[in-house]
Amino acid sequence: MRVGIIGGGAAGMMCAATIVEEHPDMEVFLIEKNSSLGKKVIISGGGRCNVTTGIEDLKLVLTKYPRGSKFLQSAMHRFSPAQVRDWFENHGVDLKCEEDLRVFPVSNDGHDIVGVFENIFKNSKIDLLFKHNMKNIVKKKNKFVISFAEGENLEVDKVVMALGGQAYRQTGSTGDGYDILEKLGHKITDLSPSLNSFLTQEKWPKELSGLSFEKATIKVKGMKKYQFTGPFLFTHTGVSGPAVFALSSLIAFEKYDRQNPLEILIDVFPDLSLDNLFEQLQKLREENLKKTFKNTLHNFLPKSLSEKVYENLDINIEKKNVEMSKKDLRQVAEYIKALPLKIIGRGAGDEFVTAGGVELSEVDPKTMESKVCPGLYFAGEILDIDGFTGGFNLQASWATGRAGGLAIDC
Repeated sequence: MRVGIIGGGAAGMMCAATIVEEHPDMEVFLIEKNSSLGKKVIISGGGRCNVTTGIEDLKLVLTKYPRGSKFLQSAMHRFSPAQVRDWFENHGVDLKCEEDLRVFPVSNDGHDIVGVFENIFKNSKIDLLFKHNMKNIVKKKNKFVISFAEGENLEVDKVVMALGGQAYRQTGSTGDGYDILEKLGHKITDLSPSLNSFLTQEKWPKELSGLSFEKATIKVKGMKKYQFTGPFLFTHTGVSGPAVFALSSLIAFEKYDRQNPLEILIDVFPDLSLDNLFEQLQKLREENLKKTFKNTLHNFLPKSLSEKVYENLDINIEKKNVEMSKKDLRQVAEYIKALPLKIIGRGAGDEFVTAGGVELSEVDPKTMESKVCPGLYFAGEILDIDGFTGGFNLQASWATGRAGGLAIDC
C-alpha cells in the first residue's frame, strides 16, 4: 500500500512516524513544500516548543478547545498528553513540566522534537519529498493522483491531509488544501486567525509596554460568555499574553476593526470584589490622610499604570487623601476593576493557529477518515479544531496524527 501524507508539520510527522513504526513495509511519502520538516513546531513556544500540557485530567484538557473538543475525545483518550510525553521520552527527548503546566524539552530547543522524527525517518523506507508544492488531488476509482506544481504526479492508495491552517505563513502554513478538499466533496467552515494579540484604539498602552500582570480577568463588554483569566501584558500596540490569546480564540469570529471597535474590560484584581477593593482604598486613605492620593495608589498599582488612572479619570495627582471623597475612591475602584480598552485589530504576526477548517461531521473521529471520500484522512489544524495556548494545539496534532496513522493498515 502507498500512502501520501501532505504536510511535514506536527500532525504529518506523527502520522508518518506511526505508520513506519507500525507497518515498516508500507510505502509512505511525506510531502512538504519547505526544505525541511517541522518549521512551525520548531518556532512554537518561542523556539522552545511547548510539546503538550502537563494537565492529567482529560476532561479538563478538552475544555481548552473552543472548537473541536467533542471530536477530539476518542483520539485524545488513545494518545493523551501523558502518553505523548512518554512517547517523546521513549524516543530520547527529556521533557520538563513547568509551573504553569506547559511541557517543554529540557533543552528548550524545538529542534530536538523534530529531531525525533528525523531519526525515525532516517532509519525507515519513507520517501521524504521536500520542496513539493501540491497542486491538486484527483480520485480515480480507488486511487488518488497527487499532482505538483513542479510538474510531476504521484499515485497513492491513501492520502492524509495534514497541511495545517493559514497561521505562520512564513513557515509555509498557508491553508493550500482548502480548495482541493472542497473539490473532493468536503465543506470548509469559516476561517479566522486565533491566539493573537489585540491592537487597541487607545495609544496609552504603548507607554506601559512590557508591564505585565500574573493574573487578570479580561472580558468583552456586554458579552458575558467571552472572558478569560490569566497573565497578560501591555505592548507598544495594545495588549498581549496568555489571557489575551485565549480571549482572542473565544472571539475568533467576532468582527472588529477601526471603524467598529470591540470594547474589552480588564480587571487587574480578579480575586478582590469591587466592594473589597473600595474598602481597602478607603482604609489606606484614612491611615494616610496627609499624603497625596498618588502615593497611596502606588501601594496598589505599578506607578506607570497609576498615572494612567489619574489621566483617564482626570484626577489631580497632587490631591491629598483628606480631599478624596468616597465617590472619588469608588470611581477609582470601579476603573481598576474594569480598565476599558477598544480593540481594533489582531496583532500582525501573532496568529498561532487558524480557527475553522474541515467540517468535523464529515470526518470519523476514531480513524480521521473522510465520510464523504473514502481513503482520504485528516490530521491537525486543517480540521475545525483549535485550542488555547499552552501546548493544546500541538497535543491535538499529535493525537489526530497518531489516530490517522493507526487507522491506515495494510
